[in-house]
Amino acid sequence: MKKSSASKKTASAKGAAAENASVEKTAAEKAAAEEPAGKKTAAKKAGAKKTAGKKAAAKKAAPMKRQAPAKKPAVVPKKAAAAVKGVAPAKTVAAKPPRGESRTALVRRARRIDRELAEVYPYAHPELDFENPFQLVVATVLSAQTTDLRVNQTTPALFAKYPTPEDLAAAVPEEVEEILRPTGFFRAKTKSVIGLSKALAEDFGGEVPGRLEDLVKLPGVGRKTAFVVLGNAFGRPGITVDTHFQRLVRRWRWTEETDPDKIEAAVGALFPKSDWTDLSHHVIWHGRRICHARKPACGACPIAPLCPAYGEGETDPEKAKKLLKYEKGGLPGQRLKPPQEYLDAGGKPAPPLGAG
Repeated sequence: MKKSSASKKTASAKGAAAENASVEKTAAEKAAAEEPAGKKTAAKKAGAKKTAGKKAAAKKAAPMKRQAPAKKPAVVPKKAAAAVKGVAPAKTVAAKPPRGESRTALVRRARRIDRELAEVYPYAHPELDFENPFQLVVATVLSAQTTDLRVNQTTPALFAKYPTPEDLAAAVPEEVEEILRPTGFFRAKTKSVIGLSKALAEDFGGEVPGRLEDLVKLPGVGRKTAFVVLGNAFGRPGITVDTHFQRLVRRWRWTEETDPDKIEAAVGALFPKSDWTDLSHHVIWHGRRICHARKPACGACPIAPLCPAYGEGETDPEKAKKLLKYEKGGLPGQRLKPPQEYLDAGGKPAPPLGAG
């Protein structure tokens, strides 16, 4: 029994020791387990902070990427490319005026164009040869559907044979037709010049009247012809709305009218009345020499920066120069007997009929 008691005590001691060892082991394992867990938690927190830092950096860097996208091949506009090649500045600065251009802006632009043209053509004058109002009114009637040059080459023979309205009024139509044949539509023109000569002889004592309302009563004389006569034979302001004038003022957006009388009124309202006659010369001269109907010489145009229609014609300066006509292209003007100031400026008189 004693033995058994001792044995129980020994077993009990062993169990307590084992239990203590187990507890210590458990505590050690827990400690060991908690230590990595803490490190892992710290690592996770550190990783989270690092990730958050990267995201914040990415957010900050994102705008920079938007501002500097991948490079694309640059597309250079034609005008800009031309400017790089040394094209005249006028080509690159020309811009269409805004559709909502104010009345004041239009007036200023129109008058500036006229001032520029006045510097280019300081010697602008009527391009029909004449020595008196009678010769001018006849020559202007003959200029319909032909060039002033052709009229100037034809009228010397006409006025040599019929120097006064009375002489032409009594002329034989067939003989006048033969002289006027080179001008085209010679039968209708013969009827007009003989008819207006009779009217001058019978109604105005052989003198050309100096009033618009009287001039337009003459056969073959409309407002255009009347204003040519009034402005250049009598010094009374008038706007000559011929085909060149109509074309250019529409290209420049001075007006959208197509009727000559309405064009005259619209353009006349943009300028002082005293400027009308010279304005007509400037515009018509520019239309004949540079701003042609089919192929304008845009690359040689002095008012390109002010022109809404820039680019309708040849823009290359060298090619444009080859399109210039009359004295701007080194060729004679249209008059056989031009004013002295034109000759002083280097202009050349036109050759007589049959000479070239």
